[in-house]
Amino acid sequence: MLKNRKINADLPREVYVLSVVAFFVALGYGMIIPAIPLFAKTFEVNNAQIGAIISAFALARFAMGLPAGKLIDLFGERRVQTTGLLLVAVSSFAAGLANSYWQLLTFRALGGIGSVMFSVSASSLLMRSVEDNVRGRAQSTYYGGFLIGGIAGPAVGGILSVISLRVPFFTYAFTLICASFVTSFFLSEKRLGKSIRNIQDPEDRVLLKDALKNYPYVAAMAIAFLSNWVIFGLRNSILPLFTKEILGASNSVLGLGFTIAALVQGIALIYVGKISDFRGRRFALMIGSFTLLTGVATIIISTHWWYYFLAMVMFGIGGAFEGTASSAVVGDVFGGKGGRVIALFQMAGDFGNIISPVLLGWLVDAHSYRPAFIATAVVFSITLLLSAKMPETRNLTKT
Repeated sequence: MLKNRKINADLPREVYVLSVVAFFVALGYGMIIPAIPLFAKTFEVNNAQIGAIISAFALARFAMGLPAGKLIDLFGERRVQTTGLLLVAVSSFAAGLANSYWQLLTFRALGGIGSVMFSVSASSLLMRSVEDNVRGRAQSTYYGGFLIGGIAGPAVGGILSVISLRVPFFTYAFTLICASFVTSFFLSEKRLGKSIRNIQDPEDRVLLKDALKNYPYVAAMAIAFLSNWVIFGLRNSILPLFTKEILGASNSVLGLGFTIAALVQGIALIYVGKISDFRGRRFALMIGSFTLLTGVATIIISTHWWYYFLAMVMFGIGGAFEGTASSAVVGDVFGGKGGRVIALFQMAGDFGNIISPVLLGWLVDAHSYRPAFIATAVVFSITLLLSAKMPETRNLTKT
């Protein structure tokens, strides 16, 4: 029987600090999400131009992924993370002061650069700070910080928008300054000691060319891409339109569905990390892939709006498993040793965010909703094969 003797080991301090930082980041980001389109509309632009503001942030993240990884290799995670957070804070404050559409577009793109600097450095430090036997729980705790902030953010942002559409941007800048303070103060070597060195030994880093020869790493990237295809392309993009236009749901039903998905995902994260650490990454990935595929299948056969709720539950659970386990695989294999390796993994997920809404939207326009859902199910089923072939990356000791 395979069993880890330290399965109940405590999480290191870095995990909790990074989770607090993630909360502040997600809280502020959630505040500006409802405000961005409304604020952009005050500059008398069309819907395509409003969409470009959202895309500019995502494209900047994608384009600067590998450079951010290189900066981590040169200067270390803590410095890059603090710098990235401050860059997003400055760009958010400037966006709140924007007097034209092009200023708003430019400042949001700059925010995307700072965002990827934060996310890659935080992931790299998280992976370097924990051992395999607690890596799943560390990832779940970290994602939990994002989730709680993401749930609270839109509600707070909606209240602040009543005062002014500029106020959420200023408040976002403040939450990011809080996050940068937490990073620079609580993640300093003076506070944590030098058990996790700020800058890795160059000889200890994993090169991209070597990482791309590793099947678990490549498979984890593919799973991240396909999972985001479902979550961002299908669930967040075309599913609300389908549920309203075809299944006859109201706007309140749509909002309730996303709330349910977030709550279910939050509850699932409590257990997903433990399952990943105890049963292994391969098992967690199989559960996640099957659950997300079940959610897509539910939508394909749906005839009433309550199917939407069932699918959102599946998406919440499946997303928790896939996100936690795929990140844990990369941490198991490389231990965060190589900023560009971590960056490329995140870029795979970001690419799914960028391309899937466009492709699925085109399929809906060219055919209809259900063919787009069926195509997603066919493509996503690849994750079952990738997971089935995945060797167990978590170190288990025989007893």
